[in-house]
Amino acid sequence: MRALERSGLRARLTAIATALVAVTLVAGGALLVLALRHSLLDGLDTSGRERAREIAALVQSDSLPSGPLAVGAGTAVAQVLDGSGAVAEASVGGDSLVPLVDSATVRRVRAGAAVPLAGSRVGLPDELRLVGVPAGSSTVLVAVSAQEARDTVRLVSFTVAALVPLAVLCFAVACWLVVGSSLRPVEALRRRADEITGAGEGLRLPVPPGRDEVHRLAVTLNGMIARLEESSRRQRAFVADAAHELRSPLAAVRTQVEVSVAHPQAAPWDETADGVLEDVARMTRLVDDLLLLARIDGAPETRDRPVTDLGAVVASVVGAVSSVGPRVPVTCDVAGDVRVRADADSLRRIVQNLVDNAVRHAATAVEAAACRHGDEVRLLVSDDGAGVPPEARERVFERFARLDDARSRDAGGTGLGLSIVRDLATASGGTAALEDGAPGARFVVRLPAALPVA
Repeated sequence: MRALERSGLRARLTAIATALVAVTLVAGGALLVLALRHSLLDGLDTSGRERAREIAALVQSDSLPSGPLAVGAGTAVAQVLDGSGAVAEASVGGDSLVPLVDSATVRRVRAGAAVPLAGSRVGLPDELRLVGVPAGSSTVLVAVSAQEARDTVRLVSFTVAALVPLAVLCFAVACWLVVGSSLRPVEALRRRADEITGAGEGLRLPVPPGRDEVHRLAVTLNGMIARLEESSRRQRAFVADAAHELRSPLAAVRTQVEVSVAHPQAAPWDETADGVLEDVARMTRLVDDLLLLARIDGAPETRDRPVTDLGAVVASVVGAVSSVGPRVPVTCDVAGDVRVRADADSLRRIVQNLVDNAVRHAATAVEAAACRHGDEVRLLVSDDGAGVPPEARERVFERFARLDDARSRDAGGTGLGLSIVRDLATASGGTAALEDGAPGARFVVRLPAALPVA
């Protein structure tokens, strides 16, 4: 068993299938031989009883001819025993004095049984089958030769014994070839997988032409490889952008400190400290955003989300922003039941990032609104700034994405705010998109409502 487990799949499948076929053929051959033997012996017994009934009819009608009993073809000997068990009549070759069997056997054959009888009992080399029928108080015994039936059974047994191993061998060879042919695409997938592991991106697994399970497996694996490549590409780009973004404030801090050390009179330490603190705060915000994205990416998906009033969150964020005197006024508009199934902290971060982004790019005003539409709740944050061209409206949600127009990331942002918005919305079962505000831009976040429409 351990050797079979260590062998290949081809060998295991062939061995298991061959063993099952061998057991089936052996059992089928044995049943065939037994059925043939039973059928032949039953035919002999039937023919013997027919002859015995003919003789019994003559005995009962008292029309039995004088002399030895006449037996038909295939019948070896016949005897008629009287009520006391003595031989009354016998056929040619039969014993006229001694019964063929004892009294107990006579009772068995009278009851319908068929018993084997050695041919030497009546001077014959063949094996015999003895049957009998009652004829009043007398009993008619008829013995027929069973040698031909036994020879037939023996011939069939030898034939089955010779053909079963040959059939098993042929099946094993055919199974080995068929399994090998079926596993050839799998082996091709394995070899190409090794090449992909060592050669990098761009390679795909070969897809078999048939529409079978291996074809679907290859298509699925190619899709998985494409997703892994895309994820790896995004991760490398994200790490490179993060390193670049962190290097900029670090370089600024180092420059300010070096200038202050080299020229203490030209660069007072209080001004240097203010610049360093500003750059450190920028790095802190960037690191916090990176940690938040990492938690979002690694968090398992859950369907059991708490119910939160989005209107209260929007009002709270807008009130906090308005209290510090933003660059442009921020208004709030909440209509209807806007409770959603989402985490309150996630909603607050979504609203805060959208409002901060709108305040940075607005010309005169920012509006934050929440309303109910069917089974979803919409959060809309609009500004009247320069807007975003249609071809760049998806790029703004990419991490560290840069645009060439006035909505490029300014010094106050980390370049991750809108990416965090989309990731948090997706994790909450919703979506985030950018539309034309005419003028300006309008961000729309759709979230599942807490209660269905009444």
